[in-house]
Amino acid sequence: MQDGKYVILCIDDDPDVLMSLQIILEASGYVVKKAPDARAGLQAFKDLTPDAVIIDLIMEEVDAGLDLVKELRALNNKVPLYMLSSTGDYLYTTLDANALGLAGVFQKPIKPQVLLKLLETKLKGRKPRP
Repeated sequence: MQDGKYVILCIDDDPDVLMSLQIILEASGYVVKKAPDARAGLQAFKDLTPDAVIIDLIMEEVDAGLDLVKELRALNNKVPLYMLSSTGDYLYTTLDANALGLAGVFQKPIKPQVLLKLLETKLKGRKPRP
C-alpha cells in the first residue's frame, strides 16, 4: 500500500497495454507500478511488495508470463496474481489457473469494469501490504 492506496504491479511488454491499465487503475484510486518484461517484473515485485500483480502471458518469450508466475509462487508469494492474455479460448483449454495459483485471467482487450470488479472483490477485506 502506498499513500493509503493499493499498489498494482502491471507487467507487459506492450507499452500501450501498460498505459491503458495505468489509466483505468489510477482513475479508480489504485497506485500503478509498471514493468516491461518478466525480469524487470520480478525485480519490481521484490522491491515494491505490491498488493496485486497483473502479468502478460506472452512477452519476450512465449511462456515468460507463466514462468514468472511460477517464480513468484516459488517465493511463497500470497499476493493475488492475474494473467493477461490475447490467446482467446486456447488459454482456457491449456492453462489450469487454479493449479498455477492465479486469482484470475483477463482477456485482451481488457474490459475495465471486469478488471475493477475483480480487483475490488479480491482486495476487499485484505490487509494492505506494508
